[in-house]
Amino acid sequence: MKDKEKSMPVFGVGPLFVVTTVLATVVAVVLNRSGALVNTRLGGAKWIYIAVEIIFIALGAYLWLASVIGSKININAKEGKLITTGVYGIVRNPVYSAFLAISTGIIIGERSAALLVVPVVLWGFLTVLMKKTEEKWLYERFGEEYLAYKNRVNRVIPCFRKK
Repeated sequence: MKDKEKSMPVFGVGPLFVVTTVLATVVAVVLNRSGALVNTRLGGAKWIYIAVEIIFIALGAYLWLASVIGSKININAKEGKLITTGVYGIVRNPVYSAFLAISTGIIIGERSAALLVVPVVLWGFLTVLMKKTEEKWLYERFGEEYLAYKNRVNRVIPCFRKK
């Protein structure tokens, strides 16, 4: 096996991002509910926040299921294939997007303006993490094919574009 092929772990940096996202979300909720944060309660009808929370969590669940089950990510990653179809045609990192969406939904459900920074920080962390690791690994492995894919599909935010 070539060195290039060994450079990217099957799960990429996923475990690091997922653990960080879960911990950040849990800490944010605990701090909010314990009263440790400045009272920055968002106004408006509670049902709106619940509806948005449900939408984000449902989007996260869809992205996760579509990437893990629908696109058979484990099989394709082990075989060293670049997946660019299905859910991977609307977002390059649907598993990471799924956890970010679920975290965002939970944060929105807390109705605290102070917590809204959490998804932004997680998005920034993921962006830096991806640029420094997986995007480099994928470019080394797939070259121009990956660059073309990267130019037409967003990193984390799902987007439907006309081809």
